[in-house]
This record gives sequence, C-alpha cells and structure tokens, in this order.
Amino acid sequence: MSTGFLSTRRSGYPSSVCARARARVNLGSTSTGSASRTEGTLALTQVTPHDERIFLCQGKRPRSQEHRIQLRVYKAPEEPNIQVNALGIPVDSKEPEEVATCVGRNGYPIPQVIWYKNGRPLKEEKNRVHIQSSQTVESSGLYTLKSILKAQLVKEDKDAQFYCELNYRLPSGNHMKESREVTVPVFYPTEKVWLEVEPVGMLKEGDRVEIRCLADGNPPPHFSISKQNPSTREAEEETTNDNGVLVLEPAQKEHSGLYECQGLDLDTMISLPSEPQELLVNYVSDVRVSPAAPERQEGSSLTLTCKAESSQDLEFQWLREETGQVLERGPVLQLHDLKREAGGGYRCVASVPSIPGLNRTQLVNVAVFGPPWMAFKERKVWVKENMMLNLSCEASGHPRPTISWNVNGTASEQDQDPQRVLSTLNVLVTPELLETGVECTASNDLGKNTSVLFLELGEGCIPAGDGRGRPRHGQ
Repeated sequence: MSTGFLSTRRSGYPSSVCARARARVNLGSTSTGSASRTEGTLALTQVTPHDERIFLCQGKRPRSQEHRIQLRVYKAPEEPNIQVNALGIPVDSKEPEEVATCVGRNGYPIPQVIWYKNGRPLKEEKNRVHIQSSQTVESSGLYTLKSILKAQLVKEDKDAQFYCELNYRLPSGNHMKESREVTVPVFYPTEKVWLEVEPVGMLKEGDRVEIRCLADGNPPPHFSISKQNPSTREAEEETTNDNGVLVLEPAQKEHSGLYECQGLDLDTMISLPSEPQELLVNYVSDVRVSPAAPERQEGSSLTLTCKAESSQDLEFQWLREETGQVLERGPVLQLHDLKREAGGGYRCVASVPSIPGLNRTQLVNVAVFGPPWMAFKERKVWVKENMMLNLSCEASGHPRPTISWNVNGTASEQDQDPQRVLSTLNVLVTPELLETGVECTASNDLGKNTSVLFLELGEGCIPAGDGRGRPRHGQ
C-alpha cells in the first residue's frame, strides 16, 4: 500500500473550495518481456471537504497490489470581520465584559484565532481575559469560526487597539489574516476638572474669547461655569452656548475676573470644582486730550497733553492727521511760534507695545486765528462754450470763513475740517464769463481774501488742480 495526498490551493480558484480538481491513481508497470503495465484513473470535480478521505486502488488481476491515497482539502478563510462593543465597558465592572467579536468564514481545516491588544497577543487570564470561540459547519463542509473577546479594562485602555488574527494551513505552509484595529469605549469616573481659555496668551478688548470646561472622565460630567462677583465675592453662574462654552465676544475689561468650573456626575450626583482661574482682558481706556478745543494766535505757543489708562504699560505718540507724520513720542506735544499751516488735526495714539493691536486714539483740532487763507490766488480752467461747469474754491481760517461768488449759479459748501471749507459752483459757460472770469471771496471776522478763475476755450482738462489742494503758506 502507498499513501499520498491531493490538496486544493487557494490561489487561482474562486471562493468555492475547488473550481475543478482531479485525483489520479496509477498502478502496474511498463511491459518488459512478460511483464505489463496497467493504469487506472479516478477523476473528481468540484472537490469539497466532504471528499477528504482515503482512496483505495486495486487491480483486477489476482494478488494485485493495493494502493491507498489520502486526499486532503484546504481552503483559506475569508478576511476576518471584527465588530466592537459600541456600548462600551465601565472600568468598575465586576467581571470581564465583551470587547469585540471576530468572525472568520468558510475556511478548512478549522482556523485558529489569536486576539491582540496594542500588538501583543492576549491569553486567558482568570477574572481578567476570557476568549470564547465556537465553530459552525456550513452545508459546504467549510467552517465558520466565531470568537468573542471578553476582558476587564482599565482607564489606560481608552486608546487601546484590539484586533484578531486567523491562522490557517495550506499545502504551502502556515498563513494568517488580520482584522482591522478597533477601539472600545471605556467608561471611567471623573477625577479632575479644569478650565481652558482660547486664545492662549494675553487677551485684549475686542477679542473673541472662549472658556470651556474639561474633565478626565468618560463620559464627561455636566459642566457649569461661574464668575466671582467682585463686589459680593460670590460665584455667579454664566450663560453658556449649547456646547457648554462661555463665549465672550467682543471681550471687554469687565469680563476680567475669577472663573471656576463645576463638573456634576449625573450617575453619582457628585460635583467636582476646578481650580479658580484668573482671566485678564487687557484694555486701553478712552484717550483724553487737553485742551480739548485749543485756539491760538499766530506766533504763540501751544502744549497738548494726552492721558489714558491701561492694564499694561502705555506708549504715546502724536501724529499729524493729514500726513500721518509722527511729531512726538510721548504724552506731551509742544508747538511753538504757530503759523497758519499749524492749524488742523493732531492725533494722539495710546498703545500697549506688548500686545499688538491694543490701542486707542483721540483727534484734536488746533485753530489758529487769522483771516481767510485761499488754496490758490488764481487758476486757469479749460472749458467749452455753453457747457455746464463745476468750479471749486477752498479757503481756511479761524473763525471758519464763508465763501461767495461774483456770478450767478448754484453754489454749495462742504466743511473739510473745522477751519477749512470747500465751495462748489455750478455755472453755464457764457461769452461774458469767458471775458471776465470768475471770482470767489472768503471772509470771516478778521478779514477776507479772493481767488480768480480764468476760463479758457480748449479741449484740455484743468491744468493746475481743482482747487482742493491744501493752502500754501504766504498766499
């Protein structure tokens, strides 16, 4: 008797055990003289595990030698399917709880399962780890393996990765397939509650500030946020949004104070407080300039003083409003021998250098007494006859001047600043206007002054500005 085996291989076949297989048994010998060779063939198709047996082959001649052939069937299982216990496991459970279930379908022979946690194999451990496995024989003769992992977990297992591995044999040797990794929810009581403030770092007025409670328990407790009343020193609960976050937008200096979080465990009704946390919203108060509305004669001097309060050290600087030029660094600006052009706006900026963007400003207008001062003495304007034309005339002075025109038309005035006015005249270009030109006269209690606009026929535009420029000293 001789023994052999025939295996069905996984590669190259569909999901059935064998798409087509053939077992062949050879008997006898080649004819040599009186000797002869006889061959017998046994063919099997659609091999299944039910075909695993010993086949006996014997010739018909008397005393023929028997041959026995063992047919072995192999089938790799499908990829293991793992299902985690989505309901979670409390750490105070008295006995191992179900972590996950692993199923390996349609394998032959029966595969073996190994469970892993964080890459390390798990073994049975009394009152700690229990692995319960069972198998089902399908109508095809293949096995489906089901394994349930039960374990007692601790808080540190909240991020643990579990997976199962199927080990099986093929004619080529031992093989294995791994499931995906899963994490099971782990429930554990809260031991610590704390506050978190965003953004981190130094806060300033105008910021969007979020204050939230955090805890080291799962599930987290019910949170509430309170702020200490500076007058009564009693904690007063603040109103949070639907996510339990206290949003301060825009943050104001009044939001500064001592905040605390309370975490209430709804199962035990035990409340845990956080450590109180001081919140500081940095600010700069309204800037005050004295004198608030200064008036001076030409040739005199003027001292402007800027004041403000802040939660941090302040820096001051003075800017010329019209040009942005920095005139002085410090709270005091001194102007000597005032001229007409010294009139206008001056801006004090109070800023906190350690907190970018935290600043306040105040504008003050300096008035220098004097008769009207014209933006120009005379100017040419290129026009077409019978066209409607807008003429402009600008003057400055203190007291504020008024402007009149020597021709009829529709005039309007617009204040450029407290000492400067712009007048616009809408007029029809006539031969008389081309002959005489147009005059605008600015006057106040201290005198008057005149500008002349000459109208010239032509296709060009105004060559010398539109009268909106700043006054030039000495005109």
